[in-house]
Amino acid sequence: MAHSLLDRAIYSYSDVDRLVGLHSGTARRWLEGYARAGKFYDPILRDEPTCSDAVTWGEMVESRLLAEYRDRRVPVQRLRPAIVQLREEFGRYPLAHARPLLDVAGRELVRIVQERVELESPLQLVVVRNGQVVLADAAERFYSAAGYSDDVVARLTPDVRTPDVTMNPRTAFGRPSVRGVRTESLAEDFRAGTTRAELADLYDLSPSEVDAAIRFELIAGSERSA
Repeated sequence: MAHSLLDRAIYSYSDVDRLVGLHSGTARRWLEGYARAGKFYDPILRDEPTCSDAVTWGEMVESRLLAEYRDRRVPVQRLRPAIVQLREEFGRYPLAHARPLLDVAGRELVRIVQERVELESPLQLVVVRNGQVVLADAAERFYSAAGYSDDVVARLTPDVRTPDVTMNPRTAFGRPSVRGVRTESLAEDFRAGTTRAELADLYDLSPSEVDAAIRFELIAGSERSA
């Protein structure tokens, strides 16, 4: 059941860029690889290119985690050797499972992999503090935005500024929604002239939930495409 959830192909590359907050084309490079100056760089989040335009829920989740590292001074491409080894230990979507990040033994294994591939400090998933292996700050931010079920991420908050907005592959076709109502639908109705109060009454939402949906779409439509 958990694997079938992660394997649901419900997004496009542009969806990932917009919803995770990436520059256009980033998701495709992370998932399909890219060529530059005559050299081909393998995908970070896949074993190999698939030549498919579809992105699974598991790949969306892993992209959400990588997005926490995108502004670091070290290119996220250098995470690939660690992810390849973690995939061997935890399965196809290692970063979408609970064990590598939440289980004590799992975090220790991640630490060993990081050391084995000599992963730079800014890209590390776990760190040692006070003698304990804990999540690095970026991984902690991802964890705070994720909801787990049956050992896998089953829900995501795409932007921490709008915590009422979530993504769930079982609801609203995986699109950002507020209690099952798609944020893009609420924003579209608002732009067409429907008031916040009318939207709240129509969809049985609170005014603050309607505001969160509209704000999220503004963020996704402007800041994330910049």
